[in-house]
Amino acid sequence: MKYEVSEVRQTFLDFFKNKGHKIIKSGPLIPQEDQSLLFTNAGMNQFKNIFIKNNIPINKRATTSQYCIRAGGKHNDLDNIGYTTKHHTFFEMLGNFSFGDYFKEEAIQFAWELLTHKKWFNLSKNKFLITIYKYDYESYKIWKEKIQIPPKNIILVKNKTTNIYDSDNFWKMGNTGPCGPCSEIFYNHKNNSYSHNQNNTYLEIWNLVFIQYNQKNNNIYIPLSHPYIDTGMGLERISSVLQNVPSNYDIDTFKALISSIAQILKISKKNHTSLQILSDHIRSCAFLIYNNITPSNEGRGYVLRKIIRRAIRQGYKLGQKNIFYYKLVQPFMDTMQDITYPLKQKQKKIEEILRQEEEKFIYILHRGINIVQKEIQKSINNTITGETVVYIYDTYGFPIDLTIDICKENNIKVDIKKIQEIQKKNTINLTNKKIQHNVYINIKPTKFVGYKHQKHSGKIIAIFKENKKQNTIYPGDTAIIILNKTPFYAESGGQIGDTGTLEAQNGTIFQVTNTKKHQKKIFLHLGILNHGILSINMKIHA
Repeated sequence: MKYEVSEVRQTFLDFFKNKGHKIIKSGPLIPQEDQSLLFTNAGMNQFKNIFIKNNIPINKRATTSQYCIRAGGKHNDLDNIGYTTKHHTFFEMLGNFSFGDYFKEEAIQFAWELLTHKKWFNLSKNKFLITIYKYDYESYKIWKEKIQIPPKNIILVKNKTTNIYDSDNFWKMGNTGPCGPCSEIFYNHKNNSYSHNQNNTYLEIWNLVFIQYNQKNNNIYIPLSHPYIDTGMGLERISSVLQNVPSNYDIDTFKALISSIAQILKISKKNHTSLQILSDHIRSCAFLIYNNITPSNEGRGYVLRKIIRRAIRQGYKLGQKNIFYYKLVQPFMDTMQDITYPLKQKQKKIEEILRQEEEKFIYILHRGINIVQKEIQKSINNTITGETVVYIYDTYGFPIDLTIDICKENNIKVDIKKIQEIQKKNTINLTNKKIQHNVYINIKPTKFVGYKHQKHSGKIIAIFKENKKQNTIYPGDTAIIILNKTPFYAESGGQIGDTGTLEAQNGTIFQVTNTKKHQKKIFLHLGILNHGILSINMKIHA
């Protein structure tokens, strides 16, 4: 073994400290002043105001090892866990940043020196593949002439559509804001042969982002007066390369954790996929609870609950019939002490919350799995109908995502299109259903701004589902949303109500299929939640 994970992290930080970078500790896992993010999902999050608002940084060069969660919002790797060996819901992102100081040439040279110089990671120069945005001629020239990467090992990535800068190698923060071309570094961790189709051979280990534009809309990109550097390299991925193991789950920290979990659960096959999922999920759950997130049916709490339930099902697959998940906190604390030491103060709270959540879910799990397995046995053409999936959820409360997960593991297709048709039908039924106006007592009137605006920001002041008040709704739910102000014209005087969307910054989209009034004062937005989560007091764009 070349490097333990702790050594990889420290070597990275030491290298950039020697290059004049200030070592900045990891920012908070839960964004403090950014409502557009569920969780911190990249190293640049804590520097976002520097990129967006041109805040003057204390240090023009910085380096970090940032704790990240990718289990909701724009970046969601939850469904990848168990199907790939390179994704995690919780991971550390190594990064170096330049705020108007150095740019492409220095960033590329720094990366190459750290990866290949014998004083540092000392990886073979012949085992790299580089991707570049096709029209980023400056980066191509640096890699080809300065670094001397053979042209056959440089892939030029074009735009995916006719839209300008719509490319996998053109990084964007969102629909607007800082953006720029990026250069991804892949490592051949199996052999020296080269092939564009060796998807399992080349592993992306580092992304160098050259932020040089401010995107105003789909067609307007304004060059920044001071370009920035933002790079990200997964600690677990580079550790697998340096330790010469085939999977992130084979690096020293995960290997020790999986061994401990297997011992607790009395499992002899330590490379079982379920053990990998459990080792990933316990990290996310422990850190989320430490950050005062508790399981719930809304927002971050809903994501935590989803991760916990997915983990519990993996234990069930391994033969666990009794409460077990909270027992995995201790081995996590023991085997990954370099990151778990702050969690010690809340260990009992973490264990108790996990135990209580499993007790609530275990009956639904046992009954639901049996029902899904029976439906799989009865499936025709290896497909489960959309009606069946919705029925299992409506009747037994078994989450649709777990039904889909079980089917996926058994190579059973789920008729997603039919589920969507059922949801649309429910929306029509809701729209045509007589509204019980007595449920809207004590709700403040809506301010209508539709004579001057077709688009406007607002805040959700009430949510109703099946004439019952709700705090939160989830994908597929048909509901009525009430805002403090709206540009939607409500059905009145022979004119039909407006249709459109309610959108939140985190990507949530509620499809409005009709707008009605209650006593000429309260505007009711009827529709279906297509994506994300909507909660009371959430700010939206109507």
